[in-house]
Amino acid sequence: MKLGLGTAALGRPQYINVRTENCDNSNLSEFKKQSFNVLEEAYNLGIRYFDTAPGYGLAEELLLEWLQTKKDNSIEVATKWGYTYTANFDTNATVHEIKEHSLAKLKEQWTFSKQLLPYLKVYQIHSATLETGVLENTQVLEHLAFLKKEHNLKIGLTTTGTNQVEVIRKALNILVDNESIFDVFQITYNFLDQSLQEISEELINKNKSIVIKEALANGRFFKNENYPNYNKMYTTLENLAKKHNVGVDAISLKYCEQTIPGSIVLSGASNSNQLKENLKINTFSLSNNEIEILNALKISPEAYWKERKQLTWN
Repeated sequence: MKLGLGTAALGRPQYINVRTENCDNSNLSEFKKQSFNVLEEAYNLGIRYFDTAPGYGLAEELLLEWLQTKKDNSIEVATKWGYTYTANFDTNATVHEIKEHSLAKLKEQWTFSKQLLPYLKVYQIHSATLETGVLENTQVLEHLAFLKKEHNLKIGLTTTGTNQVEVIRKALNILVDNESIFDVFQITYNFLDQSLQEISEELINKNKSIVIKEALANGRFFKNENYPNYNKMYTTLENLAKKHNVGVDAISLKYCEQTIPGSIVLSGASNSNQLKENLKINTFSLSNNEIEILNALKISPEAYWKERKQLTWN
């Protein structure tokens, strides 16, 4: 099973997505119940890798509550530190999250996240960038190295933005006590932004784990009249989906799985139906020719992230 479950859509009533669905997330107990059901469904369908973060609203709490119903050491949890969720379930909030890569924030968020042990296997810097200076912060890096040894964790980071590859290259060269600190790289990757391909071989050769996020480009792969620039892509995807008797989502996830071998691809499913559709990646393979067709849909990282910045929370 190469599919993991990302919990951003399970912990927050709103997420950055071009697909708007009429769902009322204002009833918190209903929202929690629904999210709990998706976790259970994912487990029953064979998913064992769960990705969360304090920045995902209730996600860590929900996952912790759900884990208490399980006794299965094949479950792996990854969480992060560095973002605080601030919207407080207000659908009109203008600021949803605040980023802070300080030692104080790391220590504060760890006090809750450590409750996910012993299932917690991966601890990541949430959206590491060159701008925050987190990769030069000796205190932070030393504390992460301490947590790594103390709790037998893999330390990772997630990347976002036009210079993902530059951030990864920098992180690969960071040593604490003469040992490489980063083991896991969670990267935005899909056939629009293929920049990961530049460095994936190096990561694999260095025995690093790759986790793929935003494989569906925040819903941009689903037909949308607001994006006439993607009409050719929509046609391509619909043809492939029809041929393999799956949805466009399964095509997109399968592309990631096949082009970055050995990676874990995260599903961002917010309900059981989406999850079942995503899991259809296990029913088919894309041919080399079909992968080439999808490769040809690539746009520049600059264009990809400029458009991503304009997407709204819904």
